[in-house]
Amino acid sequence: MACLVLMTFVLAAGIFLYENKTQEVSQTQDNFIKWVDFNASKEAMKKACLMDIDSYKSEIHLDWITLLAYAAVRGGGEFSSKSTEYIDEAAAKLTSGELTETALNEKYQYFSYYYEAYSAVLGGMVGEYEIEDENGTYQNKYGLKAFSPIAAGFSYQDYDDFGVGRDFGYKRQHLGHDMMGLIGTPIIAVESGYVEALGWNRYGGWRIGIRSFDRKRYYYYAHLRQNRPYAEGLKEGDYVTAGDVIGYMGHTGYSDKENVNNIETVHLHVGLQLIFDESQKDGNNEIWVDFYQLAGFLSAHRCEVERDDFTKEWDRKYDMKDPVIPGSAE
Repeated sequence: MACLVLMTFVLAAGIFLYENKTQEVSQTQDNFIKWVDFNASKEAMKKACLMDIDSYKSEIHLDWITLLAYAAVRGGGEFSSKSTEYIDEAAAKLTSGELTETALNEKYQYFSYYYEAYSAVLGGMVGEYEIEDENGTYQNKYGLKAFSPIAAGFSYQDYDDFGVGRDFGYKRQHLGHDMMGLIGTPIIAVESGYVEALGWNRYGGWRIGIRSFDRKRYYYYAHLRQNRPYAEGLKEGDYVTAGDVIGYMGHTGYSDKENVNNIETVHLHVGLQLIFDESQKDGNNEIWVDFYQLAGFLSAHRCEVERDDFTKEWDRKYDMKDPVIPGSAE
């Protein structure tokens, strides 16, 4: 008879719960990650990202997720001032051949966990793409292809508010990140994906849900502007490219009646949900991660936009082609 082995790994980063069955029943069990505390610092992400980009054409390409997973292992799940030193250490060992990614899995017990978890968070943010220049010509690039959710040229304020209490409807935790600004501020698609949800939600007001093409990430943009919340023509099922204007900041929500401004402060609520299995999409097994450090990291990469004075719509200034979008290579 198969027995259930419940393994709880108590790390400084949080409690990571796995279920593991014996070989006879392993094919039918939900053997996937149940919880992620993502707390990589913006400084660590910046350093690892630059190393990845700088080494892209080198004999040893330093994958930024590998570097961050190594820093997490060495720091016991915590990111501190030493984390950038751990990234340097990993880069030196990988470049010299002292370590390989295979050896990392064998040497460090939790490396595979961190690599899978961090890949789920960051997997669509660095890669190849084409970007339009001022002459209308497309240039091939490799690098950061994710953007801040706030368009360039628009000010905002934020602080780490993940997990604080909310009580509209019922007492719960705030599972997102609030970015305070002005009504009508253009809201940007962080990553390329497809519109999975669009419309009114009693908590989020006018909101948009965008799923990454690998289906591991769900971006939730809420409290959009009253009367004209979305980019013109946007609808469920549409593909969007990272950097596209998808909507406009407002303060709708906290109402069963549509199109009501019941949120006191104008802001964007942006949430990032991880999905390792479709059973986690809705219900009690959802995984939402703190977006604060990611927002800080992405603040250096904001999409330039321009306004059409006739339609009063904002659009990105320079077009981008992302190969992850289905049909983009045709």
